[in-house]
Amino acid sequence: MPHDIPALIAYALAGSVPVTALGALAMRLTHNRSLTTSMVVLVLIPTLATLTGLVAVSGLMFTHELQRSALVLAVVTAVAVPAAIMLGRAQARKTVWQRQMLEQERAAERSRRELVAWVSHDLRTPLAGILAMSEAIADGVVDRPETLDRYARQIVRETNRLSAMVDDLFEMSKINSGALRLTLETVDLRELIDEVTAATVPTAARAHVDIRARQPDSPILVHGSDRALTRVITNLVANAIEHTPPGGRVDVTTGCTDGHAWARVDDTGPGITATDLPRIFEVAYRGTAARSPAATGIGSNSGMGLAIAAGLIQAHHGEITARNRDIGCRFEIRIPLWQPSAPGLPQPDRQAPAIAP
Repeated sequence: MPHDIPALIAYALAGSVPVTALGALAMRLTHNRSLTTSMVVLVLIPTLATLTGLVAVSGLMFTHELQRSALVLAVVTAVAVPAAIMLGRAQARKTVWQRQMLEQERAAERSRRELVAWVSHDLRTPLAGILAMSEAIADGVVDRPETLDRYARQIVRETNRLSAMVDDLFEMSKINSGALRLTLETVDLRELIDEVTAATVPTAARAHVDIRARQPDSPILVHGSDRALTRVITNLVANAIEHTPPGGRVDVTTGCTDGHAWARVDDTGPGITATDLPRIFEVAYRGTAARSPAATGIGSNSGMGLAIAAGLIQAHHGEITARNRDIGCRFEIRIPLWQPSAPGLPQPDRQAPAIAP
């Protein structure tokens, strides 16, 4: 057993350095595993290095002092390892939560930038048209009755389009801020689909698109807001008509499975690219040219119809999905069926807050 300080340091290093090197190798081999495993290895490295250093200094002689030190290290290890496991799991959960929050913040910031770009571009288009035609009328440039009538009708159309864009923007702001309140009642989903398809038949006819609705004979009762669900279905149908080329078809079907009602809107358009699918329900996201509108003048063209539909469906504790088919694509909504006193669901005729998407 060494007695001078340089010899003690040399023996301690000789005993602890190999263990530390093995610990570093173990950390490298387990870096792809859980954070808990890494925490355990980090606790064991200094403990085992200390033990081997003491054994080396004792000259491999298990004296009473060495036994006492080993016992203390064993107790410390028994306390530290479970604590390291708990701390590792807590840190792992915190890390995952922080990463998710960061991704959500980045997505929200991206949506805000796109919304600002949309406001600066799309709102200017109808405003510029209204201003140009109004100035032409005010300056007397246009004086023929038929031209005046055409300009007046165009101003009305652009004003209605602008009003629809502002309504979409207001609705989207309420959804994102959680300020939207829905009056939930018992609604027959079939009646809403009948109303929407009947209202959009003229629009589909102008776009030379055939629209059909297929529904079961029995009622499909859901917890929902008549106004909100009508807007959801209208947005999906208008989106399908807008992206279906002339001579195509839009099918609206509904049914119920596993305690949920569903409604599907199928079109025969070009489908959605793999790049666009994950972002199809984001605010003002319009995708690539592959999904460019085949028909114009349908709806507000604000780029927020699908985002509004997603927010309203989430407020109904449901989900909305989009996927490609062999020809065209399918948008599907699923919301809980009406069940008296269903646990966890808002009851009819009550106010329910919307959940931001």
